[in-house]
Amino acid sequence: MEKNQYSIFESELRVRPDDIDMFNHVHNSKYLDYVLAARYEQMEKFYGMPWEHFTKQGLGWVVSRVDISFKRPLLMNDLMLIRTGILTMHEKGCSVQFEIINKKTNKVASDGIFDYVLIDLNTNRGTKVTEEMIKAYSI
Repeated sequence: MEKNQYSIFESELRVRPDDIDMFNHVHNSKYLDYVLAARYEQMEKFYGMPWEHFTKQGLGWVVSRVDISFKRPLLMNDLMLIRTGILTMHEKGCSVQFEIINKKTNKVASDGIFDYVLIDLNTNRGTKVTEEMIKAYSI
């Protein structure tokens, strides 16, 4: 992951039976769920700005683009470390880099970037990221 002025945080998850596909490894769609679950936890735990902080203000973060590379499979019951960190902030959103590491092998199973847009929940249109948010995310 690229080091910059933003912090990189870690969460742990374990592969569950319903994550497994017909090839006996994690289905590719589940990797997106893993990153989203990690970010949800990290927003509250590290930034002090849980998802509900935004929704109470009539705001929400939506994914506008995902670039993901699948490098190695994850298998049933594997414990994974999900690292995420803001790559860039811009007027109406941010890019979040991530990597999913298999804790047993210490190798990257997947990595990539999520682009998020901050929206006004009343209009469903993009809105500006506030200085408060930029400050909170700049740790």
